[in-house]
Amino acid sequence: MTSTVHFADLRAGLKENLHDKLERLLEAAGLPGVVGQGDLTAIKLHFGERGGHAYLRPTFVRRVVDRVRACGGKPFLTDSSTLYPGERKEAVSALSCAIENGFAYAVVNAPLLMCDGLRGHSARRVPVPGEVLRTVDIGLEILEADTLVVLSHFKCHELSGFGGALKNLAMGCSSREGKLEQHSTVAPVVSEKHCTVCGACLKACVHDAIDFNPGKAHIDEVRCTGCGRCITVCEPQAIRVQWNEQTPLVMKKMAEYACGAVSGKSGKLLFVNFITQVSPACDCYGYSDAPIIPDLGILAGTDPVALDQACADLVIQARGLPDTAMVHGHEPGGDKFRGVHPEIDWEITLAHAEKLGLGSRAYQLVRLEPKNGKW
Repeated sequence: MTSTVHFADLRAGLKENLHDKLERLLEAAGLPGVVGQGDLTAIKLHFGERGGHAYLRPTFVRRVVDRVRACGGKPFLTDSSTLYPGERKEAVSALSCAIENGFAYAVVNAPLLMCDGLRGHSARRVPVPGEVLRTVDIGLEILEADTLVVLSHFKCHELSGFGGALKNLAMGCSSREGKLEQHSTVAPVVSEKHCTVCGACLKACVHDAIDFNPGKAHIDEVRCTGCGRCITVCEPQAIRVQWNEQTPLVMKKMAEYACGAVSGKSGKLLFVNFITQVSPACDCYGYSDAPIIPDLGILAGTDPVALDQACADLVIQARGLPDTAMVHGHEPGGDKFRGVHPEIDWEITLAHAEKLGLGSRAYQLVRLEPKNGKW
């Protein structure tokens, strides 16, 4: 089955600026049919990291919020806490970072909520038809929302080759436990060098999996369930994730988590990818490296697999920019993702997501034409 993906390039003019063009793209992609009167609408995006600049511009997000309101929905912006210690490891820090990056109510006209609660544990297990996993742990506010609109900055990624709608669903909508489940098969470890034996992890662990040996805490792998609470409360950052899962399995788990994130929302989903400032790594870093290709446009549709496939094809067809992190593949048709991360088979997530029935890699690209024949 072929899915429709709508594409708007970045041409603009006096008759229609890019913000207005985005609104027209949302209409063409079917937003009015997705958002119903009174729908609590989760607008999932990445709030960005301090020091980075490639995340989505808040003024574009504001236009999406305005269109959701015009359709009768009640929008809120949402993201989830990070697995690793840092600026966004819990809701207070993450929301402060979001506001500093421009996602304040005065700009975006919508409240901000963390979809996984205060410390990343507000979630529920949902069944999925997976090959690796049978249940996944999804943020409660994602599951409770009536409608889900996913806004993604399409870029390269050091783990999955690229990050788009599927990764935004999988990692971005999961709890801390879910992120750990995707990345690791073993319990976190404690660095003796950094452990101060403060006792915070002992109090936080509800599974009695932490003991104190002389000089440091110790996590019992048998008793540990992988909830990740200890990581959140460890101020010295002595408790660390063992990133031991093989990359192909991580990518399959991502596809299965993406299935869980859209659970129960048939006909209530819309995905928008921005192929702008296509950076060589994730937006979770505290910097954004030079883009590897010119900005291409904005794509939207109801099928996240088709959307990501279309974005990947457009990036590959583009001419690469010189003096970037991309080593090879600069020519049109060259594999830009392997040009940055040569060891990553980025098609695994797409293929597995299609196999699970999440969407189709076959698509028809429908270009948004200028109003009145010209910009």
